[in-house]
Amino acid sequence: MRKIITALLLSMMPALALAAGGGMKNYSVDIDMDNKASLQRGAKLFVNYCLSCHGAKAMRYNRLAQDLGMPEKMVKENMIFTADYSKKPDGEISKVGSLMEVAMRTNDAKNWFGTKIPDLSVVARARGADWLYTYLMTFYIDESRPFGMNNQRFPSVGMPHVLWELEGLKKAVYKTEKGADGKDHKVLSGFEIVKPGSMSKVEYANAMRDLTNYMVYMGEPALMERKTIGVWVILFLILFFFVSYALKKEYWKDIH
Repeated sequence: MRKIITALLLSMMPALALAAGGGMKNYSVDIDMDNKASLQRGAKLFVNYCLSCHGAKAMRYNRLAQDLGMPEKMVKENMIFTADYSKKPDGEISKVGSLMEVAMRTNDAKNWFGTKIPDLSVVARARGADWLYTYLMTFYIDESRPFGMNNQRFPSVGMPHVLWELEGLKKAVYKTEKGADGKDHKVLSGFEIVKPGSMSKVEYANAMRDLTNYMVYMGEPALMERKTIGVWVILFLILFFFVSYALKKEYWKDIH
């Protein structure tokens, strides 16, 4: 038993060290998957700014109509900008029932960017809503990077800031702090807008909350339904416990 406890404590040490060792904290974001208007705005941002390079192969366009209360005609006319390359090499117009494939061919992505662009279907489940929201909020100018941008949450990120027209461009602001080695170190402390975008700071933050909200929904569209069913299942199990207990007492009353 002592060896098992020791092994468990040792396995927890890296996580404890990470928690105590600082590093950047995620921004907190309020996710509300019951807010259909927020999900619709997030879906609009996703298909306009994300789906050009990233795919969402686990999602279909018609779920936007089913789950978000959007007419199929609206989805078809305002949400589908990609081609379907699954059957024809030159592609064909995606249908409402098509998967949300990336707008570019896989081979083109490899030629242009040197690697396959990751699919975003379950990125919110893999990273978490707060991580994703922080990532969207912390792009800044860095001329040393190939696309001229860097990210505080994901240092040396290999993509441009595709939402800069909305947020604007901002530069990093640093402060000097003493590190554990006793030496002074430059630490990123915030950002300063150098070129305004079409949105104010509050408007952009709300837009990124909507986008994060949609991507959380996309990672598990049945989440709210699952939670609702879960409540009923728990209530049933509670009721079934009392029925089972009463039945057990009835069966064993003659023995006891």
